[in-house]
Amino acid sequence: MHGGSNDVKKAYRKLALKLHPDKNTAPGADDAFKLVSLAYNTLSDAEKKAHYDRYGDDQPINGSAGGGGGGGE
Repeated sequence: MHGGSNDVKKAYRKLALKLHPDKNTAPGADDAFKLVSLAYNTLSDAEKKAHYDRYGDDQPINGSAGGGGGGGE
């Protein structure tokens, strides 16, 4: 398909191994792993990527966005 999709997959695997909670106990590694997974899921799905390219992450796709509400404490 796209030449860049292999690059995205390689980069995701590299970061996922580095940040996986079972391997990385640094503070914030769990949240970083979740963000990397979300980014990969978005970039690897043509429809989600097109939606992100148009709207950014402000608008969920069919209500499927994770509970992201930005409460600032």
